[in-house]
Amino acid sequence: MRWLIAAVVLVAVLAGLLRWRRPAWYWLSFGVTFATCRVLGRYRAVMDACGLTVPPPRWRLAIARMANRPVPEPRAPRILRLRPTRTGLVLRLGLRPGQDAFDVAASCDRLRHSFGMFGVTSREIRSGVVELRMTGYDVLRRVQMPARAERSTMRVPVALREDGDVHYRDYRTTPHALTIGATKSGKSVYQRNLVAELAAQDVALVGIDCKQGVELFPLARRFSALADNPDTAADLLDALIAHMGDVYQLIRAEQRITADTPDADIAADIWDLPDHLRPVPIVLLVDEVAELALFATKDEEKRRDRVITALARLAQLGRAAGIYLEICGQRFGSELGKGITMLRAQLSVRTAHRVNDETSANMAFGDIAPDAVLATVQIPVSAPGLAITGDASGGWSRIRTPHTSLRAAVDACNKHAHLTPDLPALDAFRPVLASPAAPVAIPAPVAPATP
Repeated sequence: MRWLIAAVVLVAVLAGLLRWRRPAWYWLSFGVTFATCRVLGRYRAVMDACGLTVPPPRWRLAIARMANRPVPEPRAPRILRLRPTRTGLVLRLGLRPGQDAFDVAASCDRLRHSFGMFGVTSREIRSGVVELRMTGYDVLRRVQMPARAERSTMRVPVALREDGDVHYRDYRTTPHALTIGATKSGKSVYQRNLVAELAAQDVALVGIDCKQGVELFPLARRFSALADNPDTAADLLDALIAHMGDVYQLIRAEQRITADTPDADIAADIWDLPDHLRPVPIVLLVDEVAELALFATKDEEKRRDRVITALARLAQLGRAAGIYLEICGQRFGSELGKGITMLRAQLSVRTAHRVNDETSANMAFGDIAPDAVLATVQIPVSAPGLAITGDASGGWSRIRTPHTSLRAAVDACNKHAHLTPDLPALDAFRPVLASPAAPVAIPAPVAPATP
């Protein structure tokens, strides 16, 4: 008997230690079993307490009265499937007649407490079917991306969502994006992770980094073009617009609109072209967009209008030509001048890291998901990389990017440097790679003046 007690105590201590130090291991070894028993054992009572039941049908009531039997209990949604995952449980429910998916979504917080889970989110699969994704621990505290995340053309994993699923950046579905965040909020890490994932794709990377290139130039081996000041950025954007015009001429020449051509073969963008004719897609990354919009002189104002107009044209027309925008900055709103709100309207995906004021959050989500504004201003300083993401559909969720060091991003770009395409229209802006042995000129310190 003593050995049995000792074994139970040892297992309990091991479970407590895992839950404290390795919550993911605890979930896979102990937590998933306990959570499944809690959900199945409490299901009917919890649904009744949350108001997610419906009265029995009249024919059952009539049969009960005729047979002198007890009145049937209210009916909860049917459990169609209960599937464990590496971060929680996925519960698929079939709604009863008269129930609404909104009622289930409104009860997610009560379901979280009742089932003893860390988080519960709801989404409608189809008419009458709702899926509850329950997480057993805080998956955003220590982000661990799945070893086998799905990757496809122009679709890369960039972060982990609060429901344990992977957050993808899909350029063919949502071409352009806006990312904002205060200093030290994790915005640069998000950008590094995106570049490291795109480096393995057949895509041309073009960057504008007006901080003298300190963010993007270490990754230069994988970039087809880079600009480190507003003047060069204006010329680079003009070259991109000219390239876009050439791509459209190629699409026009290859549309093949004849009577015997199937509708699926008619070309309307680069993805409808044959593989041997398809131009390489381009992702334009703009770091600190405010530096392109600020001006102090008349000449700078003319350059600013030229840059913002070019960005707006690329956002409106670039998708079919395979040009996608990633705009990053600390703030992005009407105070940056005319044309900014028109540009923002074209940026479907919005990602906001920690911000310093509510106005910045409104710049990102005020026009598409007002509920996300409050969640954005609640991001703590102690959680760099935590962000709120949403799109024009109005849906939003919390995500966190895995920490990607600058060295890891540089190694990824160097590893895939052979994939860097040569774009003749952008040859003038191709980064010049300095020799490692080249000396770097460091300004001499100024000696203090003698009295």
